[in-house]
Amino acid sequence: MRKLMAVLYASALLGPSFATPGFAQSFGGNACVDNCEGHRAGYEWAENNGIQSEDDCSGNSSSFEEGCRTYVEDSEPEVEYDDDGNEIEE
Repeated sequence: MRKLMAVLYASALLGPSFATPGFAQSFGGNACVDNCEGHRAGYEWAENNGIQSEDDCSGNSSSFEEGCRTYVEDSEPEVEYDDDGNEIEE
């Protein structure tokens, strides 16, 4: 247990590059431990099922859930404002 805690602590201090030396992969701003497969699966599942709320993003892994939440965030229309601060409708 102590070894696991030490690894997790070192991982938090060193950031995502600890798991992938020299190249940290990410998906939607979330660091991937390996190949982002879980993130992609969550994103595709949310897309295929028309998920619109992060509350519906539950699964068996945190990477799947992060991928689902990334889809929800990406699918929300971005609001743009003019110079006077008025919302621009697209």
